[in-house]
Amino acid sequence: MNNPIDTLRRKPVLAAIILAGLTLAPLGAWQAAMAQQGRDGGAPPAGAAAAGAPARAGAPGRGGAAASGQSIYTERCATCHDDANAAALRAPTKTNLAAMSFQTISYALTDGKMKTQGTGLTEDQRGSLINYLTGNTSPTVETWTRNMMCAANNRTVDLSRPTVTGFGFDRSNTRSLTAAQAGLTKAQLSNMELAWAIAIPGATEMRSQAAIVGKTVFWPVSQAGAVYAFDVSNTAKPCLKWVYKTPTGAPMRTNAAYGVIADGRGIIVVSGLDTTVYALDAKTGVPIWAPRKVGTYSLSMNTGTATVLKDRIIVPVSQNEISSAGQNTYTCCTNHGYVLSLDPKTGAQQWRYDTMPDARPIRDRGDGKMLLGPSGAPIWNSPVVDEKRGLIYFGTGEANSPPAHHNTDALIAISLADGKEKWAMQATANDIYNIGCSLNPRTDQYNCVRETVFRDVDFGSSMILGRMQRGTEVVYNGQKSGTVWALQPDTGRLLWRKDLGTGGALGGVHWGMAFWNETVFAPVAAAGGAVPNELPVDPNVIKSGLYALDANTGAIKWNYVSTPDCSGDRPQRMPACQRALGFSTAPAVIDGAVVAAALDGYVYALDAKDGKVLWKYDTARNYQGVNGVAGRGGAIDSVSITAGAGLLLMNSGYGSFGQQGGNVLLAFKPKK
Repeated sequence: MNNPIDTLRRKPVLAAIILAGLTLAPLGAWQAAMAQQGRDGGAPPAGAAAAGAPARAGAPGRGGAAASGQSIYTERCATCHDDANAAALRAPTKTNLAAMSFQTISYALTDGKMKTQGTGLTEDQRGSLINYLTGNTSPTVETWTRNMMCAANNRTVDLSRPTVTGFGFDRSNTRSLTAAQAGLTKAQLSNMELAWAIAIPGATEMRSQAAIVGKTVFWPVSQAGAVYAFDVSNTAKPCLKWVYKTPTGAPMRTNAAYGVIADGRGIIVVSGLDTTVYALDAKTGVPIWAPRKVGTYSLSMNTGTATVLKDRIIVPVSQNEISSAGQNTYTCCTNHGYVLSLDPKTGAQQWRYDTMPDARPIRDRGDGKMLLGPSGAPIWNSPVVDEKRGLIYFGTGEANSPPAHHNTDALIAISLADGKEKWAMQATANDIYNIGCSLNPRTDQYNCVRETVFRDVDFGSSMILGRMQRGTEVVYNGQKSGTVWALQPDTGRLLWRKDLGTGGALGGVHWGMAFWNETVFAPVAAAGGAVPNELPVDPNVIKSGLYALDANTGAIKWNYVSTPDCSGDRPQRMPACQRALGFSTAPAVIDGAVVAAALDGYVYALDAKDGKVLWKYDTARNYQGVNGVAGRGGAIDSVSITAGAGLLLMNSGYGSFGQQGGNVLLAFKPKK
């Protein structure tokens, strides 16, 4: 049987189907059209393509004989997307592709991440491929929003009580809420029931967390290219205050951020995969300036959540050469991560921090073409803004070409005022990594190098600024290597490290941690195995699960390890029930209860003091959404667990990395 990694090196790659691309429109009449769109519940403005239909996305059979969709899939896609290979290659399974909308796959092939692999396909061939995968021959139009709009006299948005303003809920990224903030107590969290589900048609990857202000939930949905402002005053059935759709249906990607700018307006900021930043009036959903594309490099993208301050918006920018640079046809490598400060009134750039200098030719890669570097250091995470010290803290990812810059796989602090670097601490050196390469690449893999530890152990997790009872503060972060780091915030001096295994390319600590009561709560997606020059992993001590660490020393206070549940019909609902046990999504602490979730779809409320299970719920099931759309839960990954207005909220379904897709936002309430 062929190794899918080896096959990947020889054939075109059609990995993780995600979107990009957005055309900008002038502000004047365009802004008025967007305002009307929000009032009408998401209907496209006159003259706009329905649901972001790309003008060149054609249905099969039009304009001549095209190759069959099945043959195109077999030649170009099967290596990565057949269910047996998808997990190893970090791609959606064919099953997940089948659940996607026509426009999602079309965007990926024409304007998005897979446009290189889609090059050469005719309009008919693209349509034939999409029809083979999904059964659809044209884009779908979203109609459910019109029936969920709040009554005309009930669309005022109350912005008086912000609860969740970004990835970490607060500026310190602690991901902790009091009972008063959440409207939930630890006792109530031990006895919860489903209040409602909202399902998004054609979605398979529920990746983004809502901002919550008062009783309004501002929820971005990537594959819908939309932000939905839900009124959750009625816990039985929410209604929509407004809907914002990207002008061409291009995808969202980041969590929603909320803040109040100098003129007193509350705004929602979300970024797209194509590095477009959207700043919306939180009361109306109307953009306060035209969407601004901030990407510099060929594969720049946004993942980390912005931070909204009175006088600036801090925007982290990542890049995705890791997915393309393993191919000889790709000129490797020129991209790197950076941080921007934008004027909140206009979107204009105030300053920019680059993690490294621009790439330059390094050497002949072996075929007469040059290898370029340095490159890498994508910023996947959401920075902490420390206004007291005037610092911004964040982590970076792997290198993609030599020389591996010292700011790769690093923790960094920069000045809030001007973006100048204050300190940096590299956690893993020489981590040059591209999908399709290896520790010992073949001589005809021209972009793959040997001077690497080849770990891909970036910081996908976001920094935390933790405050002790005695008043001292420490910055923390978790790495995909499984290591949790504690640093002095002024200097970056290492205080302690705790190795929770050796992790892997998907964690270790993947998406984030939480902090409460001098305790760091670190989820571990995979404990890993033996790695040269790393401490050995004791499988009897370190397993996938959730770890509560003493924030002063790193000592393990307790840990929770999930066990497989393949009872009844669960193998049909969650085929990976035996192995998808890791905790990858960022947890939340609510009134002394830790809410965490596993890749098998289970969500848990644990007592933060001792790890005792207070409540658990299997989200990997079918739902009938209150919006009239059929839904399905799956893996819980990325970032979404939060609470407010008396509801516990989370997404279920994450169709990347070979995991179980789904399309629902779930709300839980205390049982009466």
